[in-house]
Amino acid sequence: MSWFEAMEQHDYEELVLCQDRNSGLKAIIAIHDTTLGPALGGTRMWTYASEEAAIEDALRLARGMTYKNAVSGLNLGGGKTVIIGDPRRDKNEAMFRAFGRYIQGLNGRYITAEDVGTTEEDMNLIHQETDYVTGISASYGSSGNPSPATAWGVYRGIKAAAKEAFGTDLLEGKTIAVQGVGNVAMHLCKYLYEEGAHLIVTDIHKDSVKLAVERFGAKAVDPADITSVACDIYAPCALGGTINDDTLKTLKAKVIAGCANNQLLEPRHGEELYQRGIVYAPDYVINAGGVINIADELNGYHEDRAWAKIGEIYTTLEKIFESSRTEGIASYVAADRLAEQRIEMMKNTRSTFLQNSHHALSARRLRK
Repeated sequence: MSWFEAMEQHDYEELVLCQDRNSGLKAIIAIHDTTLGPALGGTRMWTYASEEAAIEDALRLARGMTYKNAVSGLNLGGGKTVIIGDPRRDKNEAMFRAFGRYIQGLNGRYITAEDVGTTEEDMNLIHQETDYVTGISASYGSSGNPSPATAWGVYRGIKAAAKEAFGTDLLEGKTIAVQGVGNVAMHLCKYLYEEGAHLIVTDIHKDSVKLAVERFGAKAVDPADITSVACDIYAPCALGGTINDDTLKTLKAKVIAGCANNQLLEPRHGEELYQRGIVYAPDYVINAGGVINIADELNGYHEDRAWAKIGEIYTTLEKIFESSRTEGIASYVAADRLAEQRIEMMKNTRSTFLQNSHHALSARRLRK
């Protein structure tokens, strides 16, 4: 399948390849849908196996942002950037300044922020070249690093999922297996630990695991074992696709709720979770806290207002779980429908507006 065919399949609007030889920048900006507003989505930096894998990831993540922003009630579309490279070794100032100039060239169609492998400091560098960036330092009037906000939303979402599965949202005494303890998950572990949950953690970076063990009394396991440990809740918090044919054979959790994107390797794995009675909190719903927080910057950041909206993730998931039960559909399908209904409503509204504008213009011409 060609890239144009891949874009046509899910109606992507734009794919931008960016390179700067002097800094080593190789980036892909994917814009999926701007029906609800300009595309907002973070910049991820990762060591991809190939350029094709990077493009595929950018496209998949951008579409996820369309759904995330729509279901969260934001007037924003979906986009995403991936930068090819090792975030611990390949970063430099010129790279992010060059990338900022590419964003500026899109003239507001795309707004970026932090993601896996990028930081608040990286966004500050991008900000030297463009205003179309959020999650920059508070000294610029921004909200800063969105990781705590994302973690708070995931924590609230885990409680909603626990209520659906166990009849109560209390997490004290529950065993929660956290796959990946990066910036967001470390904040999440703090919330879970403070409520009295027992944590099992893993990560490819041993220093992160050591920190979680020391801070939260977590039990460390090998990354290959995290999906098969005995636990109440499995929280995928690293890269996507950990819900797949192999992991479903050994998964013991009654709830899947975490901050990773694209947790289902394929939609059919969401169907299998539903058939097995496992409560799944759709990833782009539960992990929307960060984008909700940075989206508030576009209106002049107000922390209380932003965090109150993040708290609504709980009630959004309650609505999705109810639809799943009453309509007999998997939770990911219920979430998709909620997002798609909002996008379609706006498309219809815009279509009506354009038709009325055309009729009014035609009438004025006839009067002349």
